[in-house]
Amino acid sequence: MAKRNSFHGLDQPLKHGGHRRPMTRRELIGQGFRLGAGSVMGASMFSLFANPRAAYATLAPDLEALKTTPCEIATLGAGKIPFICIDLAGGANISGSNVLVGGPGGQQDFLSTAGYNKLGLPSSMVPGTTEAAPTATSNGDHVDTTLGLAFHSDSAFLRGILEKAPTAVGNINGAVIPARSDNDTGNNPHNPMYGISMAGAGGNLVDLIGSRSTVSGGNSMAPSKLIDLSSPPTKIDRPSDVTGLVDTGDLLDILNATEAVSVMESIQRISAGKLAQVNAGLLAGVEENVSCQYVKSADITDRFSDPNVLNPDDRSAVNPVIVDDTSGIFGTVEFDSEREFRKTASVMKMVIDGFAGAGTIALGGYDYHTGDRATGEERDLRAGRCMGACLEYAAQKGVPLMLYVCSDGSVFSNGMIDTSLLGRDKGVWTGDNSSTAASFFLVYDPGSQPTLLGAGDEQFVHQQIGWMRADASVETANGYAPANNVNGLVDTVLLNYLALHGEAGNFAGLFGNGLGSNLDRYTAFQTLSSISNGVIS
Repeated sequence: MAKRNSFHGLDQPLKHGGHRRPMTRRELIGQGFRLGAGSVMGASMFSLFANPRAAYATLAPDLEALKTTPCEIATLGAGKIPFICIDLAGGANISGSNVLVGGPGGQQDFLSTAGYNKLGLPSSMVPGTTEAAPTATSNGDHVDTTLGLAFHSDSAFLRGILEKAPTAVGNINGAVIPARSDNDTGNNPHNPMYGISMAGAGGNLVDLIGSRSTVSGGNSMAPSKLIDLSSPPTKIDRPSDVTGLVDTGDLLDILNATEAVSVMESIQRISAGKLAQVNAGLLAGVEENVSCQYVKSADITDRFSDPNVLNPDDRSAVNPVIVDDTSGIFGTVEFDSEREFRKTASVMKMVIDGFAGAGTIALGGYDYHTGDRATGEERDLRAGRCMGACLEYAAQKGVPLMLYVCSDGSVFSNGMIDTSLLGRDKGVWTGDNSSTAASFFLVYDPGSQPTLLGAGDEQFVHQQIGWMRADASVETANGYAPANNVNGLVDTVLLNYLALHGEAGNFAGLFGNGLGSNLDRYTAFQTLSSISNGVIS
């Protein structure tokens, strides 16, 4: 039987008879009623001259050394793999209709037909059965392994990724983690940002960013044991947030960039010379602090005198990468009309270029059990395009990327079919169901496709960390920490981030023993080919 319901537009709020009227910020985001700054400044220069006649005209090999000792100015990305979390607020479908989740043998240890029906797939689309009209990349059995990680061949996530990431395809692989989480709540501690920072990720301007003004930077919480309130994520959700991060002061209004940097270097030398004449016991560390502030101001002006260095909207560049109708990841019309694309471009630019170590992109409106399938399909397609854009930008820049996708809870289908064009003859999303939830991550490596641990069939159980029962419920009695514990899910993501650097041995020292002693069972990949001695080579 076909059930026809009104299709909800991409940004139309979702009203549910089974839910109370949304009251909290997270409820408003999850149902799409709301869609989902700090600054770094150089000083005003002319107030800082102590003795202008002592200014030097030379450039700064001497000051360059101070940038690491004692001033410790961050290098781009701190040498660690850029990390982006896409947080789908509201309880999106991930397992089955998007990323395949199977039994103990891995993704292609297929579930029952009834199980796939619960995951929104009618019997004619069950993985492992012959496809009447395979897609261009399908394996012919409703399975697509183009990205290494197995997706359903008609996955909206997959369609969006392949559309936006043509250059990255071939060097991507991933893993899925079946894991229950509560429905429609931001209380799930899904967000690993602080742990990624503890693992060494950092940026030239800020360490962490997020598209929400929350402690985690996203919709879901961060595990309480990881939160460091001294370094919260800086809010970034549009190009103006990015370009507004840096103020190089008023000197550039008068001098060109080279002259301005020379003046600032000279100020540092003057100040250092004067401070050296003061009784060191009276300064108690003030001398070093003042000197470093001048060095940092000069470094900011040197790096960011051209504001386009930061701007995600690069359509005016000689060779635009992000926004261009012929060569860009986003076309000009879709970029100008779609705020979720502008949000994605802003975060991916900051993280992949190394201005931030890790970032969260919160996408709202994923509580889409609206009695139709079309609403969820269109929102999943947009999320896939955002994922693909991040992967493609990493490929364009030639740097690795770990992309983690999570959501608060999930949905189920009662088997009714949406026969509309956008519904694609799939099961309607009927209501919330935390037992069908999963998270996944994709890894791009410019050197080669990431290699799973193990050999032969052993690799399948590294690509799927845990499993589902035949009825499409997460198996919670299999001894895997993430299955019924979101903190364990975050620990698994952090372990895999370290493992990509060849640093899995550091996990217990940084994050404790929540995963036990056998860490290999939670680890998907070998060290990336682009990593040497724990940093990007």
